[in-house]
Amino acid sequence: MQVLVVGSGGREHAIVRQAAASSLVEAVHAAPGNAGIARQATCHDISDSDKEGIVCLAREIDAGLVVIGPEAPLCAGLADALTEAGFKVFGPSAAAARLEGSKAFAKEIMTAAGVPTASFAGFTEYSAAQAHLASISFPAVVKADGLAAGKGVIIAGAMAEAEEALKSCFLDRRFGDAGLEVLIEECLVGHECSVLALCDGETMVPLEPAQDYKRIFDGDRGPNTGGMGCYSPVPKVPNEFVADIIDTIHRPVVEELRGRGIEFKGVLYAGLMMTADGPKVLEFNTRFGDPETQAILPRLETDLVELMLACADGDLAGRELRWREERCVTVIMASAGYPLSSSSGDVISGLDDDGGLEGVQVYHAGTAPGGDGGFVTAGGRVLAVSALGATFKSARDRAYEAVRAISFDGMQFRTDIAAEPARSE
Repeated sequence: MQVLVVGSGGREHAIVRQAAASSLVEAVHAAPGNAGIARQATCHDISDSDKEGIVCLAREIDAGLVVIGPEAPLCAGLADALTEAGFKVFGPSAAAARLEGSKAFAKEIMTAAGVPTASFAGFTEYSAAQAHLASISFPAVVKADGLAAGKGVIIAGAMAEAEEALKSCFLDRRFGDAGLEVLIEECLVGHECSVLALCDGETMVPLEPAQDYKRIFDGDRGPNTGGMGCYSPVPKVPNEFVADIIDTIHRPVVEELRGRGIEFKGVLYAGLMMTADGPKVLEFNTRFGDPETQAILPRLETDLVELMLACADGDLAGRELRWREERCVTVIMASAGYPLSSSSGDVISGLDDDGGLEGVQVYHAGTAPGGDGGFVTAGGRVLAVSALGATFKSARDRAYEAVRAISFDGMQFRTDIAAEPARSE
């Protein structure tokens, strides 16, 4: 069959690589893709926001499956448009994608379903939100309600920081329409973990957990980003604990949606804080995470395309996933200025054959073709370097060896990805 992957980042590159290796797939297409994806797929110059263009492309290539990577086209109804046109789609409807598109809606669903999460208050006016700050303790979390590319969450250590965060949303409009409504939440304490589950509308099958790093600098300092690294599995979250998480978090949410006439098909990502009182939801995503995907998929032995088709067909029941025993560590390489800005056009060196290292895969995110068949930077997060190893230490060493073999002006990367599990082994 022909598979069409919608999107242009590192997550989509990871999905494309898995699809290209599937025995079910004749050819992989991407819209729009990127310079690295073009090595494994035919890229089409169609924006992921162009619903009509993507539907026409799916018809042109007779796509047997369309996989939607980013959140924005899901929230805009791309899955609905493709389903109405008769295509099998991996990705939820716009109604289901509101779990990610509106944090206030997600809180409403969690409250109705009895799913544990941080206490919160929502506001649509700056003055009311500012007045609320006098009644809370710090640190606190200020969240733009809508989609903000992973950057709409500000952890405020004091009143002044919270006021500045509210100004950035309501007055400066830093996050555009995404900041027209703001949530102010308690700051949960514990360790973070991401648990993703495939869903066919009723049956849920968990993927192995991952832990990502949101802050730009080592030691979890600096502003939030879309993610600066990740590792999988998570030793602190064993498989039996994952099963409990699915039953107490994912399943009640999907059932609450179904009770409202909303069917969820695709992957439901729960960003969790593992607190002293148990797991609590920080956020929901309604698609594969980035960079979680780049740390999870290298370990997956089961055919990903087969699983995504099962989600689209309502046929997940009874399926068990096979996983490699190796650990995976993923390090993000970002351009100068990220996350507040980004540099483009910087020549990237050292990218030949994933650095020539065994067990390493380099996923392209913000890259463009350069001279002589090379690559240049074209975005904030440029590359995701993933490495497998028998231990976290070996995977981590291999990942950083590959990272240091790659260079471009102004490159940024954290040096502490997976340092804790490597020390604890």
